[in-house]
Amino acid sequence: MTTTAAPAGNLEITVSRAELLRELTAAQSVVERKTTIPILSNFLFEAADDTLTITATDLDQGVRTSCAAKVKKPGACTIPARKLYDYIKLLPEGDISIKLMDNHWVQIRAGRSNTKMVGMARANFPQVPEFPTTGAYKLSVASLENMISKTIFAISNEESRYTLNGALLVLKAESMAMVATDGHRLAHIEKLGESLAGVSGEKKTLIPRKALSELLSLLNSTEAETLDFADDEQTLFFRVGGRVLTSRKLTGQFPNYEAVLPRDNNKFVIVRSEDLMGCIQRVAQFADERSGAIKIRLEQNELKLSSSSTDSGESEDTIETPYNYDPLVVGFNSQYLIDFLKAIGNSGEVRLEFKDAQSAGQMRPEDGSEDVKYRYILMPMRI
Repeated sequence: MTTTAAPAGNLEITVSRAELLRELTAAQSVVERKTTIPILSNFLFEAADDTLTITATDLDQGVRTSCAAKVKKPGACTIPARKLYDYIKLLPEGDISIKLMDNHWVQIRAGRSNTKMVGMARANFPQVPEFPTTGAYKLSVASLENMISKTIFAISNEESRYTLNGALLVLKAESMAMVATDGHRLAHIEKLGESLAGVSGEKKTLIPRKALSELLSLLNSTEAETLDFADDEQTLFFRVGGRVLTSRKLTGQFPNYEAVLPRDNNKFVIVRSEDLMGCIQRVAQFADERSGAIKIRLEQNELKLSSSSTDSGESEDTIETPYNYDPLVVGFNSQYLIDFLKAIGNSGEVRLEFKDAQSAGQMRPEDGSEDVKYRYILMPMRI
């Protein structure tokens, strides 16, 4: 798509409330609540050819979306995003007319309601990059949605660990994978049997956490089965249905995660996810508040979970399950275990694989499908 000159003139349009609200909802999560640059609290509205295009950006990422409109006069204006969104939600169903007045004020009329909002100059709104004309990959919406939800919780929150503030997407001709880690745990999911045209060898892309959660909500609310993904030197682009998400790239090298994937975790136990979740949640109530550490003890045909803290007391829970290896005691952060069990949806069985008390443990769904390989690696804690 070539960029046409920005529509000039005093925008005047009519648009259905339901459609407008749907698109504002998709775009408003990008808008910064507290920004030092006032124009970033605004939506950019551009009207031409029976279409209203809405853009929001916080400079790191942007969403551009559109809906049908009756365009009486093509043009562009900016409107305070939060205020507009909250106001449109309160209007009854029906048509809304929007008109740019003098001094960047914008008039909004619906039924008997008549409101004027103070906008800002269109010229101040930053340029949001356009989706590239070539070199896009088609990805499955369902596969990507699943991969993000299975890894996003393992991304680091520490700003200082810059390259860990995103997840790595790995595309190959017949598979796609995603991996995230915060240095204490790592989530890795691979989806086989994808046919990705245009990928030779492997393409690795680091996607920031904020872009992933934005993308997840776009994927959740689309009927489309595929999305387009492209990138250039600075920017990632995701086109989902009629909406485009752009995000600034994270620079830097994602750690060599393959080096930490456990190879010889030969002791394992299989338990029902629901049972394990219940036990962990009960026992974690009595774990040390700061570390959240609980102890897993494996003995002849049973898995024991325990915790204790000087403040709250101690707790122990047992699950009976086949186990015929040497006894093993290992400590983990209870919240990290819960995060994984929540991600797999707390149904079916889960396999816990161990080597010894000092080595990383690995968890995976026992009844996973053939073409999705999901695993979660956890560093042990000293208890």
